[in-house]
Amino acid sequence: MPKTATLRMGRIGYLNVLPLYHPLEAGIIPHEYELVAGPPAVLNAMMARGELHVSSSSCFEYASRPEQYYLIDDLSIGSRGPVMSVLLLARCPISELEGETVLISGETATSVALLKLLMQDKYGVHVQYETGSVTAALSRGERPKAFLAIGDEALRLRAHPEYPYRIDLAEAWREWTGLPFIFGLWVVSRKAADAGLFTSDPGVLMRKARDWGYEHMDVILDLTAHGCPLSREELITYYRDGLLYTLGEEEKKALLLFYTKLAEHGMIPAVPTLDFFSL
Repeated sequence: MPKTATLRMGRIGYLNVLPLYHPLEAGIIPHEYELVAGPPAVLNAMMARGELHVSSSSCFEYASRPEQYYLIDDLSIGSRGPVMSVLLLARCPISELEGETVLISGETATSVALLKLLMQDKYGVHVQYETGSVTAALSRGERPKAFLAIGDEALRLRAHPEYPYRIDLAEAWREWTGLPFIFGLWVVSRKAADAGLFTSDPGVLMRKARDWGYEHMDVILDLTAHGCPLSREELITYYRDGLLYTLGEEEKKALLLFYTKLAEHGMIPAVPTLDFFSL
């Protein structure tokens, strides 16, 4: 990877990371990165191709190519209970989905993998999966039996009147394992790190941004309120109770358990070690 004038950092284009990225985007916390926004699948592909130096990334992507990345310590996108923005919505009870087709978003590998584990191992329901745009399908008048929605789309569709049966995937994982669920991580390009492109630790920057977001939640709430389907009270619950941005010992245990289950089902080659960046 050739040295570039500006380091490039991937930024998921969802509300759930606004507390971390707003202080960077607004210039409140100075930094040397060009921020590149996109859905998780796009950022994962860009990191895999070496087009980004640091990025928020799905935990599935790290497990798929651990030899390409270091992790940033004490930083994640996860939940200790209902996350509200990763939902399976169905027109019938989940037990009646046997043999049916579930429409899944192409923007996420982690949530799809989690859904497959839950359906097979927790609920014992066998379904087919079709990848496509949920919003586009609904706008065309299509009504799949069930669909997986993530991010801002899930927040918009979570109370859809034709889909009264709902599973919050993070809550279902917690019920199943007793642990939080980690959807996303921050990864650093090993190639960029080994080439000496980092003159400062991106983990220090991102944890500083996270802490600013926690301390100025009123600012985040004001920004989020514009065009958001959630009320301010719901947003407070979403950011305070639905999401976590740390990666402590319990979160690492949960992450490794998820990887173990994925490896047992052949969804990833092996359980990766958690290898963290240090300058």
